[in-house]
Amino acid sequence: MNILFYTFLLALIFILAFVLKDRNTFVTIVCSILIIQIILSPKVCMDGAISGAILFFYKVFPSLFSFLIVSNVIIRCNGISIYSKLFGNILCFPLRLPKSCSFAIVISILCGYPLGAKYACDLYENGSISIDELQRLLNIASNSSPLFILGSVGISMFKSSQIGYLLLLSNLISCMIMGFILPAKQNYKHSSKMVMETKSSDNIGSIFKNSIESSIKTCLSIGGFVTVFSVVNNIFENNLIFNLITKKLSSILGLSNDIITGTILGIIEMTNGCNLISNSQADIYMKIILVSFLFTFSGFSIISQVYSFTYKFKVSMKKYIFRKAIHGIICSLISIVLFKIYERYTSMEMFSYNLNPSTYKGSFFISIILFLILPIILFKFKRSFHIS
Repeated sequence: MNILFYTFLLALIFILAFVLKDRNTFVTIVCSILIIQIILSPKVCMDGAISGAILFFYKVFPSLFSFLIVSNVIIRCNGISIYSKLFGNILCFPLRLPKSCSFAIVISILCGYPLGAKYACDLYENGSISIDELQRLLNIASNSSPLFILGSVGISMFKSSQIGYLLLLSNLISCMIMGFILPAKQNYKHSSKMVMETKSSDNIGSIFKNSIESSIKTCLSIGGFVTVFSVVNNIFENNLIFNLITKKLSSILGLSNDIITGTILGIIEMTNGCNLISNSQADIYMKIILVSFLFTFSGFSIISQVYSFTYKFKVSMKKYIFRKAIHGIICSLISIVLFKIYERYTSMEMFSYNLNPSTYKGSFFISIILFLILPIILFKFKRSFHIS
């Protein structure tokens, strides 16, 4: 059995190495395999499609649609210029981005995937930023929403709002670190473009109508991606070869099968992967490391949604994916460090009293404010010593 498994694995690697030279051949083979799978297991595919549709209509659509409408109205009413004046210095200068990028960053922090990428592309399409600034902004303003990290991951999966806040803080810190380490071809002061203040000639009714139409189109596109990747995930979960591979990897790496399966499926679609990992028998440290990586990396389902906005422009998706992987590793490291500090803090006898939720939330948001101010202080400190 071992010989057959390794023979199959080597054959698969050889075929992929040969086929990847021709993208069309590779896509055709993958789609043909999916068609065969649909014919052989129609119920598995139907269940996956229904599961994806339910996930979209009950979890994604209600929050996403309203945010899209409001955001589109803001853009059409010259809101980017207003956001640039309000948040440009605080958010964009430390990240070496033009002030106009503040709108995409704020939307990304509030709404999460994939709206940050959508409005980053809108900024480039409007001429507010250059292609190099778009490439950087995509990796900075492309994050999981606080609702997903706190609600879905923290409370629903880990049964702990404290872990949710730690994961959210690590996500924000890693995002800021990415802004510092990503190379900028020009100094942000010189690359920043003035945001043109133009009054829309449309009346509010026309603006609202166009915003709704644009939001429906975007939502349907995202819903299609969610459903397709839900089908793919369901096929993998019920596939004999996939289960055989995960069991072999589990025995080789010494990790539980749930961890291996959750990580692989999470790289495809993060929600399902995070759920499998959180329910596994692994220790809490392993869970936090992997879940942090997955919701930061986002998975190929979200990456495909990002590509649906960037395909029109000369944006390198290979560079985007590589940077997302680096971002995920940074977030994992920060998460485990914060969790270690949290463990030590809560285990100290002098802090053994029970914190009520309002006190904890207040401390958390004070920490966020201090964290946002810290880069500006460091930047001023750096300038005072003329460090290049």
